[in-house]
Amino acid sequence: MKKLLTGNEAIARGAYEAGCLIACAYPGTPSTEILENVSQYEEIRSEWSTNEKVALEVASGASIAGARSLVAMKHVGLNVAADPMFTMAYEGVNGGLVIITADEPGMHSSQNEQDNRLYAPHAKVAMVEPADSKECKDFIKHAFEISETYDTPVIFRVTTRVCHSKGIVELEERKEATIKEYTKDIKKYIMVPANSKVKHVEIENERLPRLRKYSNTTPLNRIEWGDKKVGIITSGISYLHAKEVFGDKASYLKIGFSYPLPDRLIREFADEVETLYIIEENDPYIESFVKAMGIECIGKELIPICGELSPGIIRQAILKEEEKESYEVDINVPARPPALCAGCPHRGIFYAVSKYKDKIISTSDIGCYTLGMAPPLGVGDISICMGAGITAGIGFDRVNQMADRDKKVFGFIGDSTFFHSGITGLIDAVYNGTNMVIVILDNRITAMTGHQENPGTGKNIVGQETPMVDIESIVKAVGVKEENIRVIDPYDLDETNKAVKEAYESEELFVIITKQPCALIKDIQRERRGLHCEIDQDKCRKCKTCLRIGCPAISFKDNVVSIDNQCNGCTVCLQVCPFNAIEFNGESR
Repeated sequence: MKKLLTGNEAIARGAYEAGCLIACAYPGTPSTEILENVSQYEEIRSEWSTNEKVALEVASGASIAGARSLVAMKHVGLNVAADPMFTMAYEGVNGGLVIITADEPGMHSSQNEQDNRLYAPHAKVAMVEPADSKECKDFIKHAFEISETYDTPVIFRVTTRVCHSKGIVELEERKEATIKEYTKDIKKYIMVPANSKVKHVEIENERLPRLRKYSNTTPLNRIEWGDKKVGIITSGISYLHAKEVFGDKASYLKIGFSYPLPDRLIREFADEVETLYIIEENDPYIESFVKAMGIECIGKELIPICGELSPGIIRQAILKEEEKESYEVDINVPARPPALCAGCPHRGIFYAVSKYKDKIISTSDIGCYTLGMAPPLGVGDISICMGAGITAGIGFDRVNQMADRDKKVFGFIGDSTFFHSGITGLIDAVYNGTNMVIVILDNRITAMTGHQENPGTGKNIVGQETPMVDIESIVKAVGVKEENIRVIDPYDLDETNKAVKEAYESEELFVIITKQPCALIKDIQRERRGLHCEIDQDKCRKCKTCLRIGCPAISFKDNVVSIDNQCNGCTVCLQVCPFNAIEFNGESR
């Protein structure tokens, strides 16, 4: 049976067919749909983990216990999971262990453009790179085999275009992989220095030489002979781009098993072609290896190191041909920068804080609330990574005290992010006596990645009810004084303004928890269907105060302020209007 699948769907199918039993992940574009699709297979125990480190540690324990296990994350997630990965490289596996990293050239929804291929030689683990959906399904099965054969975790590296593009995939039956017997082995599974020293020698002298030999013989790496005047070494989606540009006017060494790289195969290929190009996105990973072998090649002097590649970019870089427009549009589509949605519960707190934005420093975390930085709200000075909404604020507060600055620090973090890596920052703030304001925006979902459950939603990945972790209880438990905690409805601006004022004036650690579900949750949309706000044009004075909340449902055109059908009746605009010109149409909240 054949089916049209995205790369993420195909990875899930491959894990199923490979007999995977345990799968963990933390959602992050472009990897999110992998676990969402894996969870549809009842044979695989699927879990959203609180963060990527936890996910890999759970999968590692399952692997050691004897089950084929998989963990998925976006590229920056592997930074979080690096600690257990580097140690698991030494320990090895029992059941196969596959670590999926979904890199994002072009940074469509990420804070950096790191190339995670470099993790493989750094950690000394095997790496596999598919180019399309068919390979995603097939290669994940190879990855489990490689993991068990060579006693190593395997990095399975994909990119945005591979994850989200669709292709024809041949579906096969699941091949059950029996749970392997676990035998206590302290020298293998307890990495104290005495054992680690031995394991490192084993990796260098035994595992890596065996993997290098495999790399030169595996069908995952293949030569496609065409015109030998041009030779191209490439991998992943870049292979498909190169094929589109050159067709049979070039020969290709297509790398699918990319660590260790196939040295003998590379030399054999290079010896047969006249001009050798290395076409790869981002860092010169393959190119550096080829040049270190003393082989002349052309790579990043022509191919850009930043952003995604495309056939047009490759054509222009190598052939010096301008990219041809395949079609023309009749109108220019206006830019649509990301913004908080109409009815977003974060808008009220950001509007309240925006009144103080000249008096504060605001450190933001990774999520929808990062968008508070955009005008007209303009709340957001710093954003680094998950959890740093709190911890970067701690650091800034330290310097404020040293430099005798009077700007208060407000740190913003979401509910899922708080569970991910915010709790430790909160504990640090309590322990070290930080005088800042921590704002935890609880919208009861992991919103920006597409509404995944988290420990605060009361449901797991398959919708089963689970204990709902209460954020307020955690805040109290770690030592924040009860009189310095405010739990508010951010749609209620009087309550919100009061909490922000108290927080700003406090001389101790202060925590505000906003509680209002994301406006795009389906159940919430159903509850609020038909509720909206309207402008009484006779009362409207065109003062544009309502525009200052940055709601995309409100517009000013032809000297008329109007509210369109995006509105869900949150009433924030109604509360800011100084002339009572906005009316709520529907039942009271």
